Formats: sequence, C-alpha cells, structure tokens
Amino acid sequence: MADHANTEAISAAFPFDSLKTVFLSQMNTNNSSAITSLENQLKNTTTALQSGVYDSLIRLWKAADKLNMAAYYFSEKAKLENSEKNLNFAGQLHLDLMHEAPYQGLQIWEAKQAISCFDQSLQSNPNNDTVKMALASCFIQGVGETMKGVQVLLGIVKEHPDHVPANILLGKMAVQSQQFDKAIVRLERLKTIEPKNTEVLYFLAEAYKGKGEKEKAIVLFEQCKKLVNNPAFSKDIDTYINSFK
Repeated sequence: MADHANTEAISAAFPFDSLKTVFLSQMNTNNSSAITSLENQLKNTTTALQSGVYDSLIRLWKAADKLNMAAYYFSEKAKLENSEKNLNFAGQLHLDLMHEAPYQGLQIWEAKQAISCFDQSLQSNPNNDTVKMALASCFIQGVGETMKGVQVLLGIVKEHPDHVPANILLGKMAVQSQQFDKAIVRLERLKTIEPKNTEVLYFLAEAYKGKGEKEKAIVLFEQCKKLVNNPAFSKDIDTYINSFK
C-alpha cells in the first residue's frame, strides 16, 4: 500500500474515465449506447429525475458484471437521496471492492468512494460506531492515511472504552509498530472483558513475543489454538512456536 506521500499522486493518476471507456468497449453496442445516453441524460435532467436515471445505470452496469461502475452509481444515488441506509450499503460495497482491487490505483479509488459515503452517513448519525470502524479501515488499509484511521479509532474508544473491535485493531497496530508495552496494556484489559476472544489472545501473544517474554506468548498461543480447535491452525501455531521458543 502506498504511504500518504504517494497516495494523492496515485489516486489522481488513476484513469477511471479510461477504465469506464474500456468497460463500455467490452459491452454490446446496444447496452454501451444506452449507458452513454443515460450518462448524458444525468447532465441535463432535474435533480428530482436523476434518481431514476441512476437506477437504470446501476441495472445496466450490474447486468454487465461491472460492479465497480454499478457501485459508483449506487453511491451517487445514495448521496443524492441522503439515505443513511443506502450510504452505508454503498460505502460497504466500495470497501469490499477495495479489498478485492487487483491494483493500487483502483484500491485507492474505491477507498475514497467509501470514505465519501461514510462521511455523509455520519453527518446524519454521528454515533454509528460500525460506520466509524469501516471508515477507519478505509483510511488505514485503503488510502494509507494511518493516523487518520487511528484518530477515528481513538474517538470510538474515548466514548466507549470497552469497544472490543476498535481496541483490537488499535492493539494489532501497536504490535505492528513494535509498541509492545502499549499493546499489552490495551489487550490485557480486553482479555478481562472477553477472555475467549481468539483475536485478543493472538495479538497479545504477539506482543509478549515481541517483548521477548516467550513463555507468556506460548501460553497465549496455546489458549488460542485450543479455542479455535482447527487442525490446520493448530499445526501452523505449533510450527510458529517452534520457530522462536
């Protein structure tokens, strides 16, 4: 993933209009002509009638199995109608497509589309922590603006100190940045709240391993292995433990 210094340049260089042209060229003439006509219609119709045009565009792009384009017009319709439900759906759709994107420019573009939807949704309902978690994921995994994502997560735990998903992600990021003491404090607290949460146990084990407290790490990995109860996972954990004990 690009760091923040490169994100804007990559995003600006992403030829989305060119991609749309390529998609149109792959469709039969009738459908591509219909889409072009509808897009022109959007520019010349009243706001009240645009929603119906978006519906037609979504249907045609979806029928052509071009989900990036269908998601784009669904999100545009959701923004026009200012529907919290549809904004969240569109944002999640873009987030899913972000994870599936085959190259970086498209990944960043999808993340920015999701961010736009989630931002507008939060204007209507600023207390939706599920949307905030999705927004943080867009910043961290999509556009490489890690600190923006962290600030969103810290805002969640400030309001809800026991918010498990936000604390897990913050703990995981602390491990990844080798802030092992911070990770241990956060994850040990979570462990008292959800002692059987395998994500908590796994990242806490990684934190202790990173700090050099191997025995504590092994105990936690063993607990995690027992709770997951999957032969393939157990084999991987055993191999991993043997690599550092």
